[in-house]
Amino acid sequence: MTVVSFVGAGPGDKDLITLKGYRRLAAADVVIYAGSLVNPALLDYCQDSAQKYDSAGMDLGQIITCMTEAIAKDQTVVRLQTGDFSIYGSIREQIEELKKAGVGYECIPGVSSFLGAASSMGVEYTVPEVAQSVIITRMAGRTPVPDREALKSLAQHQTSMVIFLSVQGVRKVVAQLLEGGYPETTPAAVIYKATWPEEKKVQGTLADIAEKVHAAGIRRTALIMVGEFLGDEYNYSHLYDANFSHMYRQKSVTTDGQD
Repeated sequence: MTVVSFVGAGPGDKDLITLKGYRRLAAADVVIYAGSLVNPALLDYCQDSAQKYDSAGMDLGQIITCMTEAIAKDQTVVRLQTGDFSIYGSIREQIEELKKAGVGYECIPGVSSFLGAASSMGVEYTVPEVAQSVIITRMAGRTPVPDREALKSLAQHQTSMVIFLSVQGVRKVVAQLLEGGYPETTPAAVIYKATWPEEKKVQGTLADIAEKVHAAGIRRTALIMVGEFLGDEYNYSHLYDANFSHMYRQKSVTTDGQD
């Protein structure tokens, strides 16, 4: 019996799907894709005979029925999810229903939009001695978040932060971050549709990013990036320092025999 392949579609650019994901997509008989977020150009990789279903208008029961009926016919099924499905991908509920139906599955990771955004900005979330942790979160909305994970609480760490699904409330986001401890001077950026052809970037600080975002007309499909990793302060790592030894390279020695 065939299995359902959950495939991370990547952040937008159709070339940023993994090779393994591409192969599954190209061979699929049935593709269920998140039409509200997945770049439709990815469907160009499908064979002409593939049946394609946009899950934007489907509920969980309809998605599972589509999968199980195809599997019963021994068809290959791809569930194409935006970015990487391990972050706000809602695959747990699909997997649990497939288990109940006795249907096997595999998960093929993708490139998350928060990684695509960093690449577009040319930044590193973990800058030596500036920030060594990344918080990925979202603001509470129709789907609540645990009280202990409120933005105000997370902001106390003042580390690199990427905020999903919240740009529509960017002013509230900024207010909670400031209340939690980030200074107004903290660098911030908002990336609309990272890696898509229509990508748009807005940069500023917590003092002005909300106004800039509204002026740019960004209301959805964007990430909020906050932290000193976006700023001018940086330090070189020890990894490539000629005076730092590790198991693959010994530090250079001076001509007088002293280190």
